[in-house]
Amino acid sequence: MTVQIFLELVEIKAKIASVWPFLLGLIFVQANFQHINWGVTSLFFVAMLLFNMAVDINDNYQDYTKAGNQAAEWMKNTNIIGVNHLSVRRIFALMASMAVVAGVIGLYLVWVTGWPLLVMGMFCFLVGYLYAGGPKPLSGTPTGEFFAGFTMGYMIMLITVYLNLYQTNQFTSLLMLRVLLASGIAIAAIAALLLANNICDAKEDLDLNRKTIVYYLGKRGALWLFASFYVLGYLSLIVSVAIGDLPRWSLLALLSIPLIYRNVQGLFRVQVKKETFILAVRSLGILALTTVIAEGLGLWWG
Repeated sequence: MTVQIFLELVEIKAKIASVWPFLLGLIFVQANFQHINWGVTSLFFVAMLLFNMAVDINDNYQDYTKAGNQAAEWMKNTNIIGVNHLSVRRIFALMASMAVVAGVIGLYLVWVTGWPLLVMGMFCFLVGYLYAGGPKPLSGTPTGEFFAGFTMGYMIMLITVYLNLYQTNQFTSLLMLRVLLASGIAIAAIAALLLANNICDAKEDLDLNRKTIVYYLGKRGALWLFASFYVLGYLSLIVSVAIGDLPRWSLLALLSIPLIYRNVQGLFRVQVKKETFILAVRSLGILALTTVIAEGLGLWWG
């Protein structure tokens, strides 16, 4: 396996979807509590990346091994394992190794920081596996976008906040709701990315016996849901600034609206994976870059 194939297998380009909420968590903690535990936070970052790569490998692994006769040829010509004639056993071993290392680091962090991390970590591990594994993978149901957006956009940020406050009594239910609001734009962009993928893959998903939310809403309804995700994301950012949880400079991220609007229009016009799915990827990158820079400037000038 070459480095290029490995990076494609773990979908390295998609790692922004996990790094972004992590950075938002650090900014949130610094803005509101001025306290960062760099040791445990750094360990979590490593575990998070390893587990995220393991989940993406599992997605490819499950797609390849579960492809029925009708879709088998399609998977051989599309799935990275089939295209590159990779050893299924070695892929499984690589995936399991990453998950085990991430789990060991996670258990150490639980031992250091307490049981709330165990609950949050178990939820993330469960969703990570069930997204593509199990008898009824979440990715093939109408709930895939919700679970992925919530787990990556919110839970990663929430865990980051917890690890920097576990020694205090400030990690409360109200704080969890405040973090949910502050992470809204990340949740929305990640959910929109997955929905765009399902919109473009509507026919292939049916061939693979997947009934995503696109199946129930139809392409037109799914497209309007796709657009509404961004609206909700921007609104959550504005409200979070209004209540004082994010620096006022965070509103500079609203300058990205024309770019996001243009990308949304592009998907409305054409829903072809090789042509327009990249627009949702770009939107996630634009929102990640603008929010981190804007909120970072708020910390600097604040």
